[in-house]
Amino acid sequence: MGSQTRNNKSLPLTTEVTVVMLPFVAHGHLNQLLRLSRLISAYNIPVHFVTTTTHLRQLRSRHCQYSNNVHFHGFPTPPFTSPPPNPSNHFPSHLLPAFKSSIHLRHPVGNLVASLSTTARRVAVIHDFMMSYAAQDVRTIPNAETYLFNPLSACDSFWRKWERFGRPFPVDPDVLNRLPSEDDTFHPEFAKLEKLQYPHVGFHVGELFDSSRVIEGEYIKYLEREELNDKKKIWAMGPFSHVDKSVVTVSTNRHKCLQWLDLQPSNSVIYVSFGTTTTFSDRQFKELAIGLERSQQRFILVVRAADMGDVSGDEAKMTDLPMGFEERVEGRGMVVRGWAPQLEILGHFATGGFMSHCGWNSTTESISMGVPMATWPMHSDQPRNAFLISDVLGIGVVVNDWEHRDELVLSVAVEDVIRMLIDSREGGEVRKRASELGEAVRRSVREGGECCKEAHSFISYINRE
Repeated sequence: MGSQTRNNKSLPLTTEVTVVMLPFVAHGHLNQLLRLSRLISAYNIPVHFVTTTTHLRQLRSRHCQYSNNVHFHGFPTPPFTSPPPNPSNHFPSHLLPAFKSSIHLRHPVGNLVASLSTTARRVAVIHDFMMSYAAQDVRTIPNAETYLFNPLSACDSFWRKWERFGRPFPVDPDVLNRLPSEDDTFHPEFAKLEKLQYPHVGFHVGELFDSSRVIEGEYIKYLEREELNDKKKIWAMGPFSHVDKSVVTVSTNRHKCLQWLDLQPSNSVIYVSFGTTTTFSDRQFKELAIGLERSQQRFILVVRAADMGDVSGDEAKMTDLPMGFEERVEGRGMVVRGWAPQLEILGHFATGGFMSHCGWNSTTESISMGVPMATWPMHSDQPRNAFLISDVLGIGVVVNDWEHRDELVLSVAVEDVIRMLIDSREGGEVRKRASELGEAVRRSVREGGECCKEAHSFISYINRE
């Protein structure tokens, strides 16, 4: 996190506290807590990152930068059968067997924390909400304490909690009327796994968000209200994804798409990527491609199969592009198959927009880089992330809203949104707001900034006597 990880000299360094990081077994969640591990380890605090052997292998295949102070633990889980992705489901139900495998980490986690507690003054266990079951034994260890990590936006987290607590205080009725529903955001089987966590929630000292008061200050304040918060501390230490734009430099050994971006005008390219779990139908993907082609705008399109539950890589079938598509858009568009350097793409001067599923990682990366978004949510927190982007922050335009999630998005709609975002006065105004918010976020992670203060506060707290 750029400046945050370099400006820790004002705090005393210690090896008396050890942190255990317990992410949920989905790439976005693993990625968030890997980034937080790097941030915390920069304070000279050892971090133990725990996941399944399968997901650790996936993580290592995608991230090559590690801190010497981050120690990885991969524990085996019973084998499971993973079905192929199903484009008819909004939620990636093919990952449910992998998600359920996470409950088998309970005993390995308890044993690891117990072992670490014999040599550390304090063990701070930061666990994803969806790993509360696996972390339940930590509270029996006298010098260990837990911190709940919420991987969703504060916006989505607030609305779900506000509903669950029976709407304990009034909110703006106009906002409430425009808020996307929770319908179909999660699969019923995932909801069962979520309910398994609730009996083991409430024992934590505080809660962490991969967000910033600069981005979601209103919602974080709501979450701190006594009607929703049982005197738990909240730290908004993100975005964890932040990197300095200066890392984007001209070099011949960079990814070919970055070299191509070097040749394009400023703010002229729309980056199109839908994360690690989205599966389009053949028909929908072709409408997307046709819309990109007809827009006459420059673009980078990421084509990859959704992650498989058994983390077998991109072995699921990739959707085919229309015949002759790449030849017709040659020079104006680039297709990237497989993994793309998303942060570097978003940080490049030529990138003027991001068409996205609005996963929280992608959203915070785009905000950090000051890039406006074209929103197309698929499941989970994404509909309300999209609402935050377009309706609350005003830094995006809508490709498809949640109310029309079951409808085919036609190429003309894709074309119109791209033209508006990249080549219109309205798009320029959205870009200006996105740029201003990005600059505010970058200021917040510098020494003395809001996010930097939150990080220092958390580190001071776990180091307390």
